[in-house]
Amino acid sequence: MSTPFPVHPRHGQLVGGLSTTPDLDGAIADYQGVLGLDLVETGTLSAELAAAWGCPQSAGARMATLRPRSGTPCALRLVEQPDHPGFVPTTSFGWAAFELTVQDVFGWPDRLQGSGFEIRGLPRELEGMAYFVPMQVLGRGREMVYLNEVRADMPNCDLPRAGSPVDHMFISILATPDRQGTVAWYERHLQLQGVDTFTLSYKMINHAFGLPDSHRTELTMVQEGRTTIFEVDGYPPQATARPAHPGMLPPGNALVSIAVKDLDALDVEWITPPAAYPGYPYENRRMATLRGPAGELLECIEHD
Repeated sequence: MSTPFPVHPRHGQLVGGLSTTPDLDGAIADYQGVLGLDLVETGTLSAELAAAWGCPQSAGARMATLRPRSGTPCALRLVEQPDHPGFVPTTSFGWAAFELTVQDVFGWPDRLQGSGFEIRGLPRELEGMAYFVPMQVLGRGREMVYLNEVRADMPNCDLPRAGSPVDHMFISILATPDRQGTVAWYERHLQLQGVDTFTLSYKMINHAFGLPDSHRTELTMVQEGRTTIFEVDGYPPQATARPAHPGMLPPGNALVSIAVKDLDALDVEWITPPAAYPGYPYENRRMATLRGPAGELLECIEHD
């Protein structure tokens, strides 16, 4: 049996992911109606929150917040904004994908038929990674979502079994030009640990860049204790910075939220000073956001 996933988030635990979409109503239908997530609230992005995320031009955008029916703390948020013509998934630095733990992954291709999700990878076992079976889909905003059925814990980490058909986000994939430097940055500034490094033929990356199947990618798992947080992928030289509309959120997988024990103890540069925010997932806790070494937006929410 695996260790139960903590209901009260501990330092480093993923507590949310945010994606942009050109069609909020359609995306809600996909995430709520197809994936079975609970819709917590809809509204508009406040000027204060947009400033904290470094995207003042996104203020006033329509947005929605969803969460898994399992009850595990995790806010999956959608913000409506125009597509960016230069954005191609899995070719630029920043958040590349959100991995959700699910039940019955082999049944999901049929369930997704007729939805706004485009299947990019059917369920399959990965080379040397028998611990879970993933499939990959793109949402309406070209955000990449992995649906992973967990089979067993890994030697150095606990992997959460899903408590609902689609449950919480348990790994966020980060694309970077400097894998080792990025891991070291998170170790120093966020007090996390780089653990296992794998080298494998990464089908999604090879396909995106037109690389042969023989091309191999190095990736490192970043954890806190036995809890997985990030997969840091070293991208090939052809990768670029994420194209984005000026002053707006990055397209696709835009922002990741983690719990931290003490914002004041972190040696980082915040976009705006820490402040308390209402609503889910904050519930009047303090939050501050930073830009990481690959240009990624990381929202840190204080949990004691």
